[in-house]
Amino acid sequence: MENSTIAPAYQPKLTIKAWAEEDRPREKLLTKGAQSLSDAELLAILLRSGSRDETVVSLAQRVLHSCENNLSELGRRSLPTLTQFKGLGEAKALTIIAALELGRRRQLSSIKDRPQVRSSRDAYQAIAPILADLPHEEFWILLLNRSNKIVSRERVSMGGVSGTVVDARIVFKRAIELLASSIILCHNHPSGNLNPSQADINLTRKLKKAGEVMDVAVIDHLIIAGDGFYSFADEGIL
Repeated sequence: MENSTIAPAYQPKLTIKAWAEEDRPREKLLTKGAQSLSDAELLAILLRSGSRDETVVSLAQRVLHSCENNLSELGRRSLPTLTQFKGLGEAKALTIIAALELGRRRQLSSIKDRPQVRSSRDAYQAIAPILADLPHEEFWILLLNRSNKIVSRERVSMGGVSGTVVDARIVFKRAIELLASSIILCHNHPSGNLNPSQADINLTRKLKKAGEVMDVAVIDHLIIAGDGFYSFADEGIL
């Protein structure tokens, strides 16, 4: 008798409904709370459905994998970039963008109680939600009162991918208007490089000298890149 092989039985793809109820993202959220869910499961709830060939959790995992499972990186993705994923149409992509923007604004809302800046980390946490995910460069200042509490955050300039122009008159005009005692300079590097350029160093020195004349102290300059920052004060070059 000739040797014959028996084809394995067809295994249909399991849908979310076929999962154990406690493993389904929505049911898991209801019974165990949001903190028990993985990033992929939370994203799956936003996406609501997958496709004929893929579960919604698998789709969410694929999207996150493309960002190395980094939510900050996902927040930088544009609508055209997101809609390139099979199974991720405009509506789902907009849902992702809206959800991450809400998370960013939640971080920003804490500024309303005028947090006190005791370290470069405090300053970073106050400005990072604005600058960390931008694809272009922007220059901001944190305005502080005599108690080192943040009075306001002000954008000074906005540029391209490689730089932006800063006018000292605009920086100190706003500081004087709000009676700020000191300011912290802040800008981002979309390239991800945290090291200051020579132009960054020169600008910092220029603004520090101008602040001495205006009686508004420049106490730090932060460079924001991704999830990290560089502090001129911490590095002793202010």
